[in-house]
Amino acid sequence: ISAYFIFKPKTEVSEITVKPKYGNFISNVTSTGELKAKNSIDIRGADNARSIGIWQMKITIMVEEGKIVKTGDFVAELDKSEVINKLKESQLQLQKIESQLVQARLDSSLTLSQARDDLENQKFMLEEKKLLIEQSKYEAPAIIRQAEIDYEKIQRNYAQSKKNYETKVKQAIAKLTEIYTDFQKQQQQMERYTETLNQFTILAPADGMVIYAREWDGRRIVVGSTISAWEPIVATLPDLSTMESITYINEVDIQKVKIGQNVKIGLDANPDKKLTGKVTRVANIGEQKRGSDTKVFEVIIEISDKDTTLLPAMTTSNEILISSIPNSLYIPLECIHPENSKNEKKYFVYKNEKGQPKKTYVKIGDMNESEVIILEGI
Repeated sequence: ISAYFIFKPKTEVSEITVKPKYGNFISNVTSTGELKAKNSIDIRGADNARSIGIWQMKITIMVEEGKIVKTGDFVAELDKSEVINKLKESQLQLQKIESQLVQARLDSSLTLSQARDDLENQKFMLEEKKLLIEQSKYEAPAIIRQAEIDYEKIQRNYAQSKKNYETKVKQAIAKLTEIYTDFQKQQQQMERYTETLNQFTILAPADGMVIYAREWDGRRIVVGSTISAWEPIVATLPDLSTMESITYINEVDIQKVKIGQNVKIGLDANPDKKLTGKVTRVANIGEQKRGSDTKVFEVIIEISDKDTTLLPAMTTSNEILISSIPNSLYIPLECIHPENSKNEKKYFVYKNEKGQPKKTYVKIGDMNESEVIILEGI
């Protein structure tokens, strides 16, 4: 079989002849990927920032990626200016309400004290009028009646003043309760601000290696990055005992990739090291490849080998074994030429017969990135 390549001058033709191969035909899908720990602990910032009205937080300090930390070690710090301002405003508001509470207590105490004095005075007056009635029993009927009227009048006033006093007590209690409720709410708000401020200094939740988190577009979160209050993750502590390679397969090849397929894995950092793995997840929905119109599908490959030198973000080369067909006759893809007919698409090769190329139609089978199986024709 011959493949013809034309070089200058155009009248010269260089002929390269290759022989078909026979044996086990391997069909692979190759891709590059990035190592990631299968399991990890998130290092989070202020989880309750939304409760105090903060939606975005900027990272001002962060330890170097790859640093080994212990539980409670410093990892990062967020910009505290906004929450400090809120805390100061809350403190001023708390002091204002506290002053109102003190003033309301003093006012209530004074008002009720005066009301009690009035009641005591009316009580004495009531006793005086009662004595006058007893002293006037030998007086003229008109004088007796006047004494009774004065007594009844003071009695009604005393009863009304007593009711008014009870009402004033209830009003004072209600007013103090309202102000005290506002005081408690503001105190709780200030406690939330203080708690959130403490969360702006981010500490390691466990022992491990600090790996920077990624934004939605794949960029690393670093000093100067802004994190969302809905997902305030600044870094992770990966479990390096089980690693995965995250790769993306184009929409042409994704139909071939299935869960459970074996994978040969290489490392760009150490080309001599060869690893094995299996496909554990194939995305059902594609996504747009950055900087391209191409649709790709995420595929996760779990590394079978345990290797302490594997680190997150290392670049991998992945060969996903799609199929292995024994007793196959196959040739390089460059030897195959398509020919469009009315009914079907045909393929042909140039077969070398007695030193001359002869156009020969063939039937092809499975193909990989470099070779194709010939089912009929040669």
